[in-house]
Amino acid sequence: MSKIGKLPVAIPAGVTASLSGQTVKVKGPKGALELTLVEEIAAKLEGSEILLSMTGESNRHKAMWGMSRTLVANLVEGVTKGFEKKLEITGVGYKAAVQGKTLNLSLGYSHDVLYAIPEGIQIVTPKPTEVIVSGINRQQVGQVAAEIREFRGPEPYKGKGVKYAGEFIFRKEGKKK
Repeated sequence: MSKIGKLPVAIPAGVTASLSGQTVKVKGPKGALELTLVEEIAAKLEGSEILLSMTGESNRHKAMWGMSRTLVANLVEGVTKGFEKKLEITGVGYKAAVQGKTLNLSLGYSHDVLYAIPEGIQIVTPKPTEVIVSGINRQQVGQVAAEIREFRGPEPYKGKGVKYAGEFIFRKEGKKK
């Protein structure tokens, strides 16, 4: 039995959920999201909870059960609170600024890196060395943050580059004379 899969997903006040076949639709104050479940999982709506169950007993059914429950819980959390990732930029002259629907990154290259902000994502730069990516879709927020980090990942000698807030960068010692 999945410890995660058997837990019901609570639907808070102000959020509406509907099921049609294998599609779960959730609407809340921040927006609407939907998810199509795999055929190994069955969902049913009981009062203010969504219950997920397996349609068989194979290993794939068990693996999909917990994952599907977590995805549905992320839908509910996304439309109520939303998700955010914070990035820190370290390095002399490294900075970021939002200009309309574009994130302008100066990361030590001969040119500025321009990143088009996708639909459904908000990017804020409270300081030139801090970037906050937020949205209602957890996967999309994480993907955008990873793409921004990929432009100049943190290097182990001086720690320069883009890193997640709170991320530990293992530092290496330089050459010895």
